[in-house]
Amino acid sequence: MLSRLHRCILCSLLMFSSAVAAPPPQPPSEAVLIHGLGLGRWSMKRVETALARDGYRVTNLDYDSLRVPLEELCHDWLPAQLKAHGIELHADAPPLVIVTHSMGGIVLRGYLKNSGLPANLHRVVMIAPPNQGSALVDRIGDWKAFKLMTGVNGQKLSTQPASFPRQLPAWPTGPELGIIAGNRPINPFLAHWTGGPGDGKVRVTETHLEGMADHLIMPHSHTWIQYRRPVIDQIRAFLHDGKFARNSP
Repeated sequence: MLSRLHRCILCSLLMFSSAVAAPPPQPPSEAVLIHGLGLGRWSMKRVETALARDGYRVTNLDYDSLRVPLEELCHDWLPAQLKAHGIELHADAPPLVIVTHSMGGIVLRGYLKNSGLPANLHRVVMIAPPNQGSALVDRIGDWKAFKLMTGVNGQKLSTQPASFPRQLPAWPTGPELGIIAGNRPINPFLAHWTGGPGDGKVRVTETHLEGMADHLIMPHSHTWIQYRRPVIDQIRAFLHDGKFARNSP
């Protein structure tokens, strides 16, 4: 039998050993959110809350999507925002994940084309991105009401070869990209004008991008798809595992 003194010494040694072996705490992963055309940072608030609960340090960006041209958003605005929020982009920095909605995905792709790939970019989820443009813009882009509602950027999102999205390259090798598309439009006229299965503004086929790691279709419409709890759960799954959870509701 060990004496009380021997037991105390043994416990102290075990506690010291455990303390030495414990890994140092890791800094939280960075998560950047970029909303879509005609919306604001409020539209990504539920995603922000969910990722913050998962331990990410979340930066939910805001920009004037109706007045600031896509070219400026990609070349100047996004790099300046990342710097202003202290988001490091080198290999030794905390892992970086990005979640975008709609035109936010085009802003990100334009930024990557112009500024290059951040060394610590780990995973990206794009929700309803018009990666091939939108046939709806082809159909009603010249309408006055459309121009008023979509500002300086709406007409740039057509499917024509010279459109902004069609000038961007495939997804780069390295960071994993997951794309969520909707197929439950709420406006029958918009659904008809897009000419194929989609969320009412972007067809499912228009969300695809060469180099993506996973693609998932969910029964939601375009503008509020990022609000839906099942969609947020899929975002969390991809950021954690690099694939969507096929067995979730």
